[in-house]
Amino acid sequence: MSSFLMTYLPICIYILLIILLIIGIILGVRLINAMDKVDKIIDDVDRKVNSLNRFFNVIDFTTDKISLFSDKLVDILASLIGKIGKKKPSDEKVE
Repeated sequence: MSSFLMTYLPICIYILLIILLIIGIILGVRLINAMDKVDKIIDDVDRKVNSLNRFFNVIDFTTDKISLFSDKLVDILASLIGKIGKKKPSDEKVE
């Protein structure tokens, strides 16, 4: 029994290691192919996002100008209300 294990067990282990190596190579090749596809998709998305940068810049510029206009309008209205709300000093002197 011992001689059987000594002769055939290393052969079984070598066969299993060869099968494991082949499976690893196949998985590695598939992984490389999948990574190439993912890289192409990422490049495509990046190109599309960069084409939208101009649109986002226009929106950002427009919102900045609207914000500036509304801030000035609020400042003008606040100063007008402040001038109306001020009490005028009376001519009477307290004795």
